[in-house]
Amino acid sequence: MPGRMARMDFETIRYEPDGAVLTITFNRPERLNAMSPQSHAELEEAFNRFAADDALQVAIVTGAGRAFCAGSDLKSFRLEEAPPYPPHGYAGLIQRHDLLKPVIAAVNGLAYGGGFEFSLACDIVVAAESASFGLVEPKVGLIAIAGGITRLVRAVGNKRAMIPLLTAEPLSAREGLELGFVSEVVPDAELLARARELAGRIIACAPLAVRATKDIAYRSMDEPSLAEAIQAQEHYASFQAWRHSEDAHEGMRAFVEKRPPVWKGR
Repeated sequence: MPGRMARMDFETIRYEPDGAVLTITFNRPERLNAMSPQSHAELEEAFNRFAADDALQVAIVTGAGRAFCAGSDLKSFRLEEAPPYPPHGYAGLIQRHDLLKPVIAAVNGLAYGGGFEFSLACDIVVAAESASFGLVEPKVGLIAIAGGITRLVRAVGNKRAMIPLLTAEPLSAREGLELGFVSEVVPDAELLARARELAGRIIACAPLAVRATKDIAYRSMDEPSLAEAIQAQEHYASFQAWRHSEDAHEGMRAFVEKRPPVWKGR
């Protein structure tokens, strides 16, 4: 495909499209994949490319070495200056509210500070047994302003969130699964295989149906009641795109004709 290569021109991350699946790897293992200003800029560009590339349907994000992402590289920032976050927020994802393609976090080690916040912004979190999560910012006089506080409270509820929030103590992958912000825990050696398996199951579904489902799931939480959420969904652009798509008819035809569907993404 023109303009699309196996590996893109980045330094702090790896960008690896493979068919319909994109793998983004935090690639500063010597700094536990801590986020520098360059990391933010490169991730912004990576997610811009992912969003714009019609051939890509699912992204998997993981880390090189023994960490997923240890948060911000404090040595790269000046405390007296505002953090140089890109237009879509921390790591180019935190405030990207219009990305309807699924993003899977394959958390392979430490996910502290912004790394934890990044995983909370993903749609599915598959964690290795050795993974750990922590909003540790208060230990260095900071707070988790990249969505970590609000997303954790929404994910697990106020009372369950307050101990890790107020103590800044890390949680194991199993504790994350019990609390509800981790989707699955797998043996370390099976992490990427499981993430890729889930991505494969997603891309076996109709792309517009997947995107409408993600959109409705998140936007429904902003509606005041269940009844209003159900009523509002048909007004979403993603819902209308799915309803009037060729794929919606193809799925039913394939079922009746007892054959695999051929999705066109339109």
